[in-house]
Amino acid sequence: MTTPGHQQSGQHGGPGVERPWRRLMRSWLWLPVALSGLMAAGLACRTVNRSVVVLPEVPGATYVGNKECETCHEEIVRDFVTADHARLMAEGPRALSVGCESCHGPGSLHVESGGEVKPPYSFSAGRPAPAGDHPWTARPQARAVEEACYRCHGHVRAQFNLPSHHPLPEGRMSCTDCHPPHKGLAHKGGSTQLRVAEETCLECHPAQRGPFVFEHEALREGCSVCHTPHGSIHPKLLVTRDSNLCLRCHFQQVQGGVLRIGGVDHTTRVRQGTCWTAGCHEAVHGSRVNSSLRF
Repeated sequence: MTTPGHQQSGQHGGPGVERPWRRLMRSWLWLPVALSGLMAAGLACRTVNRSVVVLPEVPGATYVGNKECETCHEEIVRDFVTADHARLMAEGPRALSVGCESCHGPGSLHVESGGEVKPPYSFSAGRPAPAGDHPWTARPQARAVEEACYRCHGHVRAQFNLPSHHPLPEGRMSCTDCHPPHKGLAHKGGSTQLRVAEETCLECHPAQRGPFVFEHEALREGCSVCHTPHGSIHPKLLVTRDSNLCLRCHFQQVQGGVLRIGGVDHTTRVRQGTCWTAGCHEAVHGSRVNSSLRF
């Protein structure tokens, strides 16, 4: 039987049968999506393998390449091939390997003077002026290390402008305290080894190292589970605020209008504020006396 307003499907294509040309047309709709995915994958691989930067220009100075740096800085250049920043290079068929100069600026004057003239960006004050009548007439001012980093990592500059941040803008620390530029991975301790990533944090925060009789298991996942390293809108560099941070990992159950966490009634406790300021779990990193992370 047929319902009102509908015809029975026929062999040659009634309303219930899709015409062949429509099927073919629909089958090709996925092609632009697939091509865009392949293009994105290709761009991602290229970005990982090679980073292109715009090198700073200094009047009267030219780029000489890492080989010239190796003459006096053999150990640094030798280890630099393992560094993440070793992939920095200029565009073009005649591009030099200028990983050093991408941060320190063109080094021709430094090389010609036998080291008496410091590189344009030596990250230190008191750079001696070139002797005699020298073409280098517009010498750049000495700049902080982070200014060189911000040229490529502008998003990090924004993070350090957030209310809660590490004291880098105040000059009490430097990017290189956590990110070695000359050797290995740009993230100190970043590797496949367990409990290595947070070793950098524990150098300045030894009280959180432990050992604790009752440890907070979240520490096994690393500090960045709860803290963002550069800056946050929340106090103490937290990724989120109040009890919302704890509730990301601690399972909740609502039974008969009662909020239970770990089998304990938390209905009124959660409303008092953060879990560590309500007088319950003050030892958030670990406790030596109580399994509920109390002092």
